Amino acid sequence: MNFRSLLNFDKMITPVIIKILFYIGIALAVIGGIVILFGGIVSAFQQNSVGPAIGGLLGGPLVAVLGILMARVYSELLIVVFEIHQNLVEIKNKMVDSK
Repeated sequence: MNFRSLLNFDKMITPVIIKILFYIGIALAVIGGIVILFGGIVSAFQQNSVGPAIGGLLGGPLVAVLGILMARVYSELLIVVFEIHQNLVEIKNKMVDSK
């Protein structure tokens, strides 16, 4: 990949950025799940109640799993757009070459 292809938008760099954002989304989902898990446990000790602990034990892993799933789905949807673009460019180039 050379600088000229970047300036002419012949090669897309956004799919690489989407993958990086996907990994950041995974990290945030896991951190959010851990925060909710331990937050529920700490709240249970502060309030002398079992409810927040159960909420944290159920909500923490749920947030982590659903967060990872949503990050994956969103990333795949964005990458599909760029795959379509890449395929259309290939079709266009083949049509130009065949003339």
